[in-house]
Amino acid sequence: MRKRRKILTVSTAVVAAATLPLLISPVVSAAAREDDDDSSRIARLYAPPPDRDSYRQVARLAWRGDFRDSAGLLAMVRTPQAVWYGDESPERVERLVRRTTRSADVQGRLPVLALYNIPGRDCGSYSSGGADGLAAYEAWIDAVAEGIGDRKVLIVLEPDSLSLLPSDCADESNVDQTAADEQPADEQPAEEQPAEEQLAAEQQTDVEQPPAAEASPTDLPPLPDPGASTSPPAASAAQDAAQSPDAQSEDPRLPASEDPAPKPAEAQEPSGLEPSASQSPAPEPSAEQPGTLPELPPLPTPDPVTPDTEDTGDLDTPVVEDPETAARYSEINYAVDALTALGNASVYLDAGHAGWHSVSSIVPRLIKAGIDRATGFALNVSHYQTDPDSAWYGRLISSCLAYADEGGDPEDCADQSWSRRHARRWLHAHVPDDPGRMKHFVTDTSRNGQGPWAPRAGAHLDAQSWCNPPARGLGRRPTTRTGDALLDAALWVKTPGESDGRCLRGTDGPLDPVRGTVNPDAGEWFPEQALELVRYAEPSVKVFRRTHGR
Repeated sequence: MRKRRKILTVSTAVVAAATLPLLISPVVSAAAREDDDDSSRIARLYAPPPDRDSYRQVARLAWRGDFRDSAGLLAMVRTPQAVWYGDESPERVERLVRRTTRSADVQGRLPVLALYNIPGRDCGSYSSGGADGLAAYEAWIDAVAEGIGDRKVLIVLEPDSLSLLPSDCADESNVDQTAADEQPADEQPAEEQPAEEQLAAEQQTDVEQPPAAEASPTDLPPLPDPGASTSPPAASAAQDAAQSPDAQSEDPRLPASEDPAPKPAEAQEPSGLEPSASQSPAPEPSAEQPGTLPELPPLPTPDPVTPDTEDTGDLDTPVVEDPETAARYSEINYAVDALTALGNASVYLDAGHAGWHSVSSIVPRLIKAGIDRATGFALNVSHYQTDPDSAWYGRLISSCLAYADEGGDPEDCADQSWSRRHARRWLHAHVPDDPGRMKHFVTDTSRNGQGPWAPRAGAHLDAQSWCNPPARGLGRRPTTRTGDALLDAALWVKTPGESDGRCLRGTDGPLDPVRGTVNPDAGEWFPEQALELVRYAEPSVKVFRRTHGR
């Protein structure tokens, strides 16, 4: 027994002595090489203390003699990356932010803060949570600002807050349910209707059955006339909205508030309470019209000259946003004003990534959120798009913002789906020559070394390609020396090694069908993914010094 303990003690000492030189000096120099510069134009980024679970994994790997993975993992967690805040109380977040910014200031480095506490974040999915309403969020932002003070800081404000608005959160399955609810009663299976509804439907059919001469499709709905309501039947309006080519946006992630289809639905409510003259024959029109005419003005009916049902595709028609989306814009605008007022805070708004929104879709959202007062926008946060794709997408967004600032319509902007030749021609004609007149951006390169993951076609109901995809790697090391006039920094915003969530991919779980394991909850350390990021890193993580002359 004593001999075994002695062997363990000696082994531990040997592992520690052999591993520490490999882990500390080479990897720290490799991680910091890109952002160490004496130039005032290049900022040295701050590396926060690593997660304790990451150090436990480093120790386990070293104990097993896996020095290369152990050193690579330590290099990853000691690389400058963002510090995330969300869900803390105002008092606690103020204290934590002050601690981080003071520590970075003492080291002469620039901290990156990812603020993630927007109400209704992530549409209630794996990273759900956030402040309880606008007032609570404003108090939280005020506390963050108080913790920052006059120290320099780079802020990535609320990832996914603009690319995933509350109006984008509706489950697509609700569309099918809504269509079924709007289906006429006589088209639904009889066994699904209550007996009372079937009897009422039969009685209504017997009483209101129109003559054959009035069953012509041209009479549904009729042209507006002074003696009849202009409100179309509810079923007809729903069908017209569904068949209109303009009723649906080209981008499936456009918010529902921007879709003009719901507008006719508001005009359908009165027709349900009081059928229009076109729905049933009037036995004595000459006697009934004088009595009904005075009742028409109070009804919220469309303009007889330009009915709403004929104007659903007009993009210039003002659209009233849902309260949650309107509140989202108010929250972001408040945060922009409160944080930029500090003087030394660079604030970047969420703009999704190149594989998500079109340029003409995300630019109006940025404008509504106050991009004119912010430093710029952030791309690819927690995603896997390649650096060239992000740089091109960022240039197009920045160009479109400048074009819109001069009075141009974002719908006319060059898009990432265009050919490069066509897009460059548009940029040459509409983009300012001075990058200083354009909004800059930052990108997240923490997990894009291998680019986005492409699952097998039809393998799962929902691939969730953003959620802990396998065989991804670390990307470009964080730096503010980018070589791109519009790209302020390549950052590790998403903490590499932390899980995106359970990733059920349309199954009942609990296993991730791609990995065959139960993934940790969002934000928890994921040892298997952390090792993948190190092993598949591009550029690779250099942990051993190369002898001179080789």
